[in-house]
Amino acid sequence: MRFRGKEWTGKGVTVAIIDSGIDPADPRLEGAEIEGWRLEFGATGHVLIGQDFTDEAGHGTDIAAAVRSFAPDAKLLAIKIMDARMQTNANLMAAGLETAYRTGDKDINLSMRTPNMGKALLLRDCCAMALEHTANVLAAAHPKNERAYPADLPEVFGVASHRECPLEKFYYFTPHRFPKKEWGMLSGKYLAHGFIPPLPGETEPSWRGHGIATAYLTGRVACLREALPDQDASMVGDVLQHLALTPAPEIGYA
Repeated sequence: MRFRGKEWTGKGVTVAIIDSGIDPADPRLEGAEIEGWRLEFGATGHVLIGQDFTDEAGHGTDIAAAVRSFAPDAKLLAIKIMDARMQTNANLMAAGLETAYRTGDKDINLSMRTPNMGKALLLRDCCAMALEHTANVLAAAHPKNERAYPADLPEVFGVASHRECPLEKFYYFTPHRFPKKEWGMLSGKYLAHGFIPPLPGETEPSWRGHGIATAYLTGRVACLREALPDQDASMVGDVLQHLALTPAPEIGYA
């Protein structure tokens, strides 16, 4: 990523990917430094931490590859909270967030969401603690612009996607210009590219939507972290907003 006249690659920055795990053998991740854990609830309701972060669904690996496309030198930390059927819950999301910021990771990617307002306070506490530990949380918005946590929380960089949004650009719906009463859950969120390059045997890019858009933006934030090593999470957020373009409703970003 180019910033202030220099190319940045996320070197020295760790990105935590809370998802279905990561497959280190994927060719898109060749040369990447990857560590990780698996989180699951035991019979007593306590969170158990294991070392097997094997990706049984492939989703977390796609996210990792998207992050690395912008930040190829960033270290990746897989926090596996989903099984092969891509199932998880808000309590495991909260446990993943806490695990990530307590390990000192500066960028946390969460490509999942819950509409449960009862869990919003739990997730908000975790995201607020992440900010206190100078960690930025990036989370995918709802694909139909409905309520989604933690993406809708003020402590989080919520991210949506659009099929016409080019890979090299991203947008920000400034709340004062795009008020919530008119723009709903898009107000205060970023808009980024949602495709991944063709996989082996494919000829066309695959549309993956908000989750991949979140990963691309996470890669950019990792590069900003490298470029601004002494800045806190709030300052990184301010710089990201400054770099973002303003959406133009007339071209369909509604």
